[in-house]
Amino acid sequence: MIPELVFHGGHVFTGARPSGGPPATAVAVRQGRIVAVGDDGLLELAGPATRTVDLAGRLLVPGFQDAHAHPVFGALELSSCHLGGLATVEEYLAAVAAYAASHPDDGTLQGAGWTQAAFPDGPPTAALLDRVVPDRPILLWGNDGHRAWVNSAALAAAGIDADTPDPADGRIERDAAGRPTGLLLEGAVGPVLALLPDATPGELDAAVLRAQEHLHAVGITAWQDAILSRAEDGEDPAEAYLRADRAGRLTARVTGALWWDRTRGLEQIPELVERRERFRGTRFSTPTVKIMQDGIIESETAALLAPYRAAHAETGLSFVDPELLREIAVRLEAEGFQLHFHGIGDRAVRESLDAIAAARGARRGADPRHHIAHVQLIDPLDVPRFAELGVTANIQPYWACNDPLMVEHTVPLLGDERAGQQYPFGALHAAGARLAAGSDWPVSTPDPIAGIHVAVTRTLPAGHPGRSTEPFLPEQAIDVATALEAYTAGSAHVNRLDDTGRIAPGYAADLAVLDRNLLAIPAEEIGATRVDATFVDGAPVFER
Repeated sequence: MIPELVFHGGHVFTGARPSGGPPATAVAVRQGRIVAVGDDGLLELAGPATRTVDLAGRLLVPGFQDAHAHPVFGALELSSCHLGGLATVEEYLAAVAAYAASHPDDGTLQGAGWTQAAFPDGPPTAALLDRVVPDRPILLWGNDGHRAWVNSAALAAAGIDADTPDPADGRIERDAAGRPTGLLLEGAVGPVLALLPDATPGELDAAVLRAQEHLHAVGITAWQDAILSRAEDGEDPAEAYLRADRAGRLTARVTGALWWDRTRGLEQIPELVERRERFRGTRFSTPTVKIMQDGIIESETAALLAPYRAAHAETGLSFVDPELLREIAVRLEAEGFQLHFHGIGDRAVRESLDAIAAARGARRGADPRHHIAHVQLIDPLDVPRFAELGVTANIQPYWACNDPLMVEHTVPLLGDERAGQQYPFGALHAAGARLAAGSDWPVSTPDPIAGIHVAVTRTLPAGHPGRSTEPFLPEQAIDVATALEAYTAGSAHVNRLDDTGRIAPGYAADLAVLDRNLLAIPAEEIGATRVDATFVDGAPVFER
């Protein structure tokens, strides 16, 4: 059988576990499938119409998969008042002023991408935004997606004042007199968010394609979209994915996670079942439910087992009552759903593990491959439970570094002892836990190479903002092969794409060509690696 595509003359990553044979240098592909993996003798199979790709010493890897991302939001953010890449309050205000001037007819304005590290004197305030946008509501999401910076016009239009109580799942930051300062946390953003227009179907369609192009360019061939939810008066991004799939424009493989509305209860399960059946395409499916169990450490909304090191000694928020969470897990598993938890704090991680344990005890079908994303802080007693319960640790490696957010905000809130329990990738791997990897884009770069660099060195790559050369808890580093496995086979496991994520006969030819061999270069050079080409089913979807 003559292959249609042959890669040769390079290095082939066939997995973190040793195969026992000689290293592979060539791969043959026919009808979108890998048909042979071996040495350059595979070139003898080529026919007149076979495309051959000389790797010239480069590395061929399975297409990367992002196990936790928000690509539609990421693409929409790029079209809004995008503050990513800026570093100071003055730069933010100049960008906001320019955006407002270029959108004079918009009744409300929105954007995203600011970081807490840009505000050394304290959190952002409405008074700052009022300098440049005094007359129209504006909402700017923080880069973490859990906090919003708004101006006085937004607070007034949303009816948020000193008498407005905090919602159960959020907090309104206030001054000493109890007046809102302009920073809204978690569920407190809702009233201002309701003022903003929803994306149109055309905007969502364009966002899916723009995100896909962006992700293919960094070697990503599949992902799990971690929030698919219908806006109150708008459209579910899942509709845009399905339209792209049916029109043949979706070249990636996308697993969608349907949003669990924490303001409701078990009555929403039949709706989730109906949506799962409706959103069933060729390259797109929604077999997963996403449950956000807590917030983030920097805003003290992550759920902790012991108080933050703060004057008011709070322990954060569990968004779903733990007893109800266990019942939800049992019911959703009975319906065959995969559970995708957001768990940042050690209490949220434990509550998620307890819920999965309850569901596992009632399991009747196959393993639904539950996973907990972020796992920033894990009590050491809970580390072995991931392997014991078969729970995948869905890690975002890029965050495990000594950047200004970690040094100036996170560590002081946790204290040194607990800060040393963060992002324990090495401990999880040693305990036998399966690792999947993702980016949480647009919270951070979707580039898997940057994530692998941090996973291995526990420092940001050269040139990345906020980089420190001092590694963060280097004892929790993992090796290059393990990090590659997390971004390929590990993520393929939670994405339920069992014929992807490996380079082996019979697997889909979802592949990426890297410009150097990650397995043979100094660790500090990993971040300089670039993707030269990306293939899905053996067809090029990106070529540099």
